[in-house]
Amino acid sequence: MADLILTTFDWVPDMPRGYVRDLRVRWALEEAGLPYRVESVPFRGRDSAHFTHQPFGQVPWLTDGDISLFESGAILLHLGERSDALMPRDPRGRAEVVEWVFAALNSVEMASLPWSLLAFSGLKGGTPEWKVLDDFVSIRLRHLEPVLAAREWLAGAFSIADILMADVLRLLERFDRLTEHPACRAYITRATERPAFMKAHADQMAHFAAADR
Repeated sequence: MADLILTTFDWVPDMPRGYVRDLRVRWALEEAGLPYRVESVPFRGRDSAHFTHQPFGQVPWLTDGDISLFESGAILLHLGERSDALMPRDPRGRAEVVEWVFAALNSVEMASLPWSLLAFSGLKGGTPEWKVLDDFVSIRLRHLEPVLAAREWLAGAFSIADILMADVLRLLERFDRLTEHPACRAYITRATERPAFMKAHADQMAHFAAADR
């Protein structure tokens, strides 16, 4: 089996720590018990080799032998194929996981991310543009809430779909956007109390903190 190498930044500012998307990959690797190592690229001064692996100059990417994958959703789908702990093998179960993976990325994150970027920037509230984004988030949460109230995990057993959805929702929870959505909040709690998440989160925080020294 090829070595798995997760590449992330060597350092990021304090604000995004704990939310950089290598966390999703770390979490999946820990859930699956797959051995891996972490390598770094400079946060500042990104070179041509970086853009070869990640054409937008972002992180993470995963190297699996002669395969190099970018985008957290694509990486998690790749890892799901390697581990029953991340995605079931039966066609119906796999299809349900895949649809929720895309729902997390395309239906929920496309609403939550621009909202969260404004919140990170301290620009939320008080403008027509903000109201448009906030209403968009409200619509998504209104439809997601009864789904999460009716089930423990999105597609039966815990899967990569839950890693993505929980991480997407964590950004909203950071800015208290889920106060009226108790099922979403309970879902995040269930997910982030998993030992694999706690280790992944601690490892990411330690990784970036080491660069401060």
